[in-house]
Amino acid sequence: MSARPANAFRRKPSQQGTAINDVDTGATWRRLLSGNWVGIVVATILLFALSPTIAHGSLGSAPLLSMLPFAAVLAIAAAGQTLVVQQRGLDLSVPGMIALAAVLCTCTVQYHGWPTWLAITVAVAAPGLVGLVNGVLVAVARVMPLVVTLGMNAVLLGTVLKISGGSPATAPTSLSQFSVDRTLGIPNTLLIAVVVLAVGGLVAKRSAVGRRLTYIGVSVPTASALGIRVTRYQVVAYGFAGLAYGAAGVLLAGYTRTPGLFIGDSYVLPTVAAVVLGGTAMTGGVASIVASGVGALFLTQLGQLLRSLGWNDAQQLIAQAAVLAAVVLVREAAPALRGLARGRRRRAVPAAG
Repeated sequence: MSARPANAFRRKPSQQGTAINDVDTGATWRRLLSGNWVGIVVATILLFALSPTIAHGSLGSAPLLSMLPFAAVLAIAAAGQTLVVQQRGLDLSVPGMIALAAVLCTCTVQYHGWPTWLAITVAVAAPGLVGLVNGVLVAVARVMPLVVTLGMNAVLLGTVLKISGGSPATAPTSLSQFSVDRTLGIPNTLLIAVVVLAVGGLVAKRSAVGRRLTYIGVSVPTASALGIRVTRYQVVAYGFAGLAYGAAGVLLAGYTRTPGLFIGDSYVLPTVAAVVLGGTAMTGGVASIVASGVGALFLTQLGQLLRSLGWNDAQQLIAQAAVLAAVVLVREAAPALRGLARGRRRRAVPAAG
């Protein structure tokens, strides 16, 4: 048998360039279709770029300044939902948590004369404690997260009615002033959201706690085999989620001045949608708090754009659900699309010999 030349299997320069381009293109599409932050960042940039074309004036200073505080509140709440979804759960107590925080920072001051700082502290801490209770019921008592959080939401809404006596109260003047003010032209609520997302993102990606939460989300048995105290970290995740909901509720109460008793009812679907858009899988595992915040910005701008086109709240919810369904379907189809692309590339490479 004759020996093959040394360069028999070498590709021509043109073939090498094609192969490199194929790899680069494939990597780009994998990032866009898989669960990571690239897709939502690209989608958000495109949405903002197309908004003026679809609705003239939708990116003016007034629309942006009215949109960003609500995006900030949703981003903070979505950060909490991210921690729960990462642990293979779903938090349906978000409305009750936000409503509890709002009523605590308003009613305690107006009806009971509490200092504003104490009311805000309690309003943030109380949902955190409720989150710990959720975590104990899920991680220790082994009750399904949906059952625990749905039942807890009913308890919280009843507590809101009890504390308020059925009448909403006005937020303290200092809280309202802070929530509507701007620093260097940037809304204070947005600055708070950036700090929360930055700290949460650093802890999740760079700290031992964040890595262990990721291990647990990927595989509980494997995390246990590594010596990680699974139950403790799951409880902590629910507790930190509650703190995020509390902070969102306080900021929302301050910005709206007189929050309704059920002000959190519209935040269940958007928080879940923001988490999924940010690349966190509903099956748990790797998650990005910052990407969830970008997803919240995308959803809020989408809502404002639809409102400028005359869509009502029901139509906007349908649009959010449609976006969520589309993202899930695309990600489910992504493995098949990648396999098809690999098959085409193999067929495109000429057989050696």
